[in-house]
Amino acid sequence: MSRYATGFSIAGSVLTIAFLIVVNLITNGSHPWFIYPSFVLLLWPISHYFMVKGEQKKFSMVCSLLIIGFLFVVNYIQTPEYPWFLYPILPILWWPILIYLGKRAKSLAVAMVGSTSIMLYYIILNIFLAPGHPWAIYPIFAVLWWPLAIYHAQKRSYVAFSVHASLLIGIFFITVNMITSPDTIWAVYPIFAVIWWPLSMYYFVHKRKSEV
Repeated sequence: MSRYATGFSIAGSVLTIAFLIVVNLITNGSHPWFIYPSFVLLLWPISHYFMVKGEQKKFSMVCSLLIIGFLFVVNYIQTPEYPWFLYPILPILWWPILIYLGKRAKSLAVAMVGSTSIMLYYIILNIFLAPGHPWAIYPIFAVLWWPLAIYHAQKRSYVAFSVHASLLIGIFFITVNMITSPDTIWAVYPIFAVIWWPLSMYYFVHKRKSEV
């Protein structure tokens, strides 16, 4: 039954893509808009095939390469003068990497390697593709949560996590404030709100220990 279902998904996606190509050529041949629904339609038989086979690792690899290829085609068609498709490549590739690592993906070492590689990747892109503004601080801030959360989850140090996370958020807002609008000190407002996180965690733990 699964073999016929896979065949049906392949035939259905191919026929639908062919129909969309014909409609695209008839209505607006100057812009190949059919590639957008075609990309989604391709995921139908691919997902069905690998799910039936139980090959999630190969599925992640094929889909990640398909997504990168799709972004490259869209980039080439719309804005060939600027290679913006490079920005999501490394995070997308970390999907199959983590799947292939299995249980080891939860380790702190993997989180450190992954976050460091992504940070360096975006710093390099920032320097060569858009040196006018240090926008790399935003993905760096986001990816630093990966090893930070893994470390404290393994240690079960939730109060320390709230303190370190609050420091990270504070440093981030101060940095953004200094870069974007140094004449206006607005970082104190979100920092003041974030401080209540470790304070409430400390109060909760201290109160629970006193009750015990």
